[in-house]
Amino acid sequence: MGEFVAIMGMAHAPGVTGWIDACPVEDQKAIQAGYEELGRIMRDAKPDVIIGVGNDHLLNLPLKNPPNWRVDCAGEWNGPAEFFKAWLKQPGYHVKGRPDVAEVLVREAMASGFKIDRGENLLFDDNWSVPLWYLGYDVPILPIHMNCINPPVPEPAECIRFGRELRRIVREVLPPGLRVGLMGTGGLSHEPGGPRYFTMDTKFDRWFLQLMEESDADRVIREATIERMNEAGGGGTTELLAWMVAMAAAGGTPARTVFYVASQEMRCGIGGSVWTTFA
Repeated sequence: MGEFVAIMGMAHAPGVTGWIDACPVEDQKAIQAGYEELGRIMRDAKPDVIIGVGNDHLLNLPLKNPPNWRVDCAGEWNGPAEFFKAWLKQPGYHVKGRPDVAEVLVREAMASGFKIDRGENLLFDDNWSVPLWYLGYDVPILPIHMNCINPPVPEPAECIRFGRELRRIVREVLPPGLRVGLMGTGGLSHEPGGPRYFTMDTKFDRWFLQLMEESDADRVIREATIERMNEAGGGGTTELLAWMVAMAAAGGTPARTVFYVASQEMRCGIGGSVWTTFA
């Protein structure tokens, strides 16, 4: 059936395109080099579609009883949403979708009991706009907006289960020969608008990146709890739930940490991990 050709987790902090010139030069170079390497890896993998799993910043999901995931089944998007263009310093972009793949994913995940629904023409902010700035706009994207910050959010165990479901769908249900890239976006430690707005938990970030390198699902479920992530930065760090989805989709193979920069100017730990072999 289908196959994964590249899986990655990456931060999507708006400052990466919006105000990176505020960083020290060495941090600018490290951040840009890290994202450029992720972009090169994805391009070299030649995916037919990129599935994205990223936090919805209260733009698309309802505040009351939100689904854990909403799959966007549109055939194309123009982004970012108008409000975010100046903030991200992005003039706008156009990217195609894969509604045929999206509909299969929704159908299969619903049948497996996941709290998931579908939408069309959902709004994009930094969740997709920052990664796509480096990955490019030529490959169709299938965005999955995820509830990472509006309680109740899906627990790590449910995110691992969802990642394994994505793996099953890609490998057993999607058309033969379909080449699939997957990115989980969000994090690392940050607390948007909170008392620790300009403070990162570097120790936590490095520990989490090591967890991704090990890709031990049982340890992630046991140790990378919602409470532990909130201790590292409330209202933002739980975006790393999307990385857990990516890790599980890779099937337990180890990740490689591509880069990490603790950036006060970005108000976020900035980094990325990649899986290029899959079980």
